[in-house]
Amino acid sequence: MEIQAFATLVIPFILVVYLAALLFIRPTRSALLASLLGGVVMGVINMLFDLIAYYAHWWHYTLNGLILHLPIPFYVTPILVYGSFVYLLIWRFWHGRGHWFALLLVIGIPLFRATIDIIGSIVTQSSYTIFDSILAGPLDVLMWLVMFYGGFFVFTRIAPLDRRIEKEA
Repeated sequence: MEIQAFATLVIPFILVVYLAALLFIRPTRSALLASLLGGVVMGVINMLFDLIAYYAHWWHYTLNGLILHLPIPFYVTPILVYGSFVYLLIWRFWHGRGHWFALLLVIGIPLFRATIDIIGSIVTQSSYTIFDSILAGPLDVLMWLVMFYGGFFVFTRIAPLDRRIEKEA
């Protein structure tokens, strides 16, 4: 039931907030498509890590309605929020006085999310993810680093952070 509730209650909210944020960020078409592709890369890497982690007994999800042991609707959050939206914020603030904020996002998002996963699973035990191995924490950090920077690599190859290059193309 948790996955159905997430799909019906949270995903529409994420979509509305994402679309509203696009009105304020005002990305170019190439930046928007690049951020979505980077987010999809992030989501696919997340799914692969979770699937490998399940079969290697590093961690697993304790939800009802899993598909192939994965909470498929949950991947909307890394795709749209931690992927596309964050990449667009980095793109918007990379030049100018907000450069510090873009750097904070580039460095902080993967570390923040890995910390939240570890605290939720080990310390407070309030997460849907149960760590089964001592390797789960370091591998979760590795997963978030690979996910975020893999998606960011795809994003910067399609929509460069240097807007002069984008205008020439």
